[in-house]
Amino acid sequence: MTCTASRRQILSAALASALGLSGPALANTDSNLKLVITFPPGGSTDIAARILQPRLAEKAGRPVVVENRPGAASQIATQYVAKSAPDGNTVLVSFDTHAINPIAKPRLPYDTFKDFASVSLALRFPLVIGASASVPAKDLRGFLELASKAPGKFSYASTGLGSMNHLVMEDIKRRSGTFVLHVPFGGGGPAVQAVLGDVASLSYAALRGQIAAGKIKPLAVTGAKRLPELPDVPTVAESGFPGFEAYSWIGLFVPSATPAATVRQLTDDFQATLNTPEIKTKLTQAGFEVIASDGPALDRHLRDEYERWGKFVRETKLKLED
Repeated sequence: MTCTASRRQILSAALASALGLSGPALANTDSNLKLVITFPPGGSTDIAARILQPRLAEKAGRPVVVENRPGAASQIATQYVAKSAPDGNTVLVSFDTHAINPIAKPRLPYDTFKDFASVSLALRFPLVIGASASVPAKDLRGFLELASKAPGKFSYASTGLGSMNHLVMEDIKRRSGTFVLHVPFGGGGPAVQAVLGDVASLSYAALRGQIAAGKIKPLAVTGAKRLPELPDVPTVAESGFPGFEAYSWIGLFVPSATPAATVRQLTDDFQATLNTPEIKTKLTQAGFEVIASDGPALDRHLRDEYERWGKFVRETKLKLED
């Protein structure tokens, strides 16, 4: 055991004693802190977790392990965390699908709102609508004009049914009256490869390598303002859809039975890590906006996203299951 871990264990034990807690009330610093990712390597959650990993280990005083458990639109990883021991050693690094899955899949093997305790809304980020270099359009408006003249000729990739990048493109299709075929994939990494065919709306973090290589050209961003890294790329609102604004986000959750003191400890560790200048700079350069909220703020955000996109799905009768 390192000196840092030893000191932290003593402090944790003292706090537990002061609060009258015992057993798993505070995270066991002799155990690894496991960050469970809902998608394969190469996507936004994976990129963000690996940026946080080394500095979070320093803050937490123990090793941090990133574990990818992809599949079933994030249900596999989410169910795994829901059934994990409530000891503060296993954290779900969720994606926006966490709020959308209860809309899309009424028979989830867990309860999104009851089976988890919120730790922090860590990050949010606009999506970049990117097209293959072979698509003869310079911006979103030009792409939609092409698609309107040849319905079904173009397709767009997403990280799966009910994902934010699926809903964003469907919303744009609805507003523009244009048909573009949806092709779902099992995560951001596979979707990046797929966009080399036509179009996708993914994070800048996932697309920037292909953008830099000239293989993907950015058409628009879904946030309220342009990305500093892509100053010449207009927002969707600037492309003919006033008021349009949408963000993907990354939230941190633990099993609902995790003691409040343990959740607070994790919140403190993640907030300190996210706000470390070096980490914040890396995340910002990758296109993320650091939020680093507390648990109650994440609860509110989760409910707001559920209400917003639930309304959209009901109004459009959008199919979200195979």
